[in-house]
Amino acid sequence: MKKGIHPEYYWDAQVICACGNTWTTGATVKVIRVEVCSQCHPFYTGTQRIVDTEGQVDRFMKRLKAAEAYKQEQERKARLRRSPERPVADLPLQAGYIEALTSAGYKTVGDLLAQMEEDPKVLVETKGLGHQGFIELRKVLRKEGFTLPEAAEAVPV
Repeated sequence: MKKGIHPEYYWDAQVICACGNTWTTGATVKVIRVEVCSQCHPFYTGTQRIVDTEGQVDRFMKRLKAAEAYKQEQERKARLRRSPERPVADLPLQAGYIEALTSAGYKTVGDLLAQMEEDPKVLVETKGLGHQGFIELRKVLRKEGFTLPEAAEAVPV
């Protein structure tokens, strides 16, 4: 071994556990502090005990609550997504189709569904929407989870 490159070795290093237990061993540092030893570890003692270092349990509970809040928010958004009160502007349609529908006075999906129930050909004749726009509108409404009236389905494609 080369001289001067190795750390000093202490044959009487003191090990101190958080539970108060101490013993001596050999190490390269004079004092070693540990959180768990054979006197307090549940495996050796046979008792169940939560060792909460630096608030791990609290952080886990906070993450769990945040995940639950996120899940509830996603469920709320999904319910609103299928609501007849959903604005027409929120539908994933081309901007021209949305503009044509809003300028024709259709503000919500409920307005569109009511018109489809009454007379879907009025939507086909809407300036800026036309037959192709009506087909696209039906596809989008089905994809978004809305049930279309039979009259809307009867309009030929």
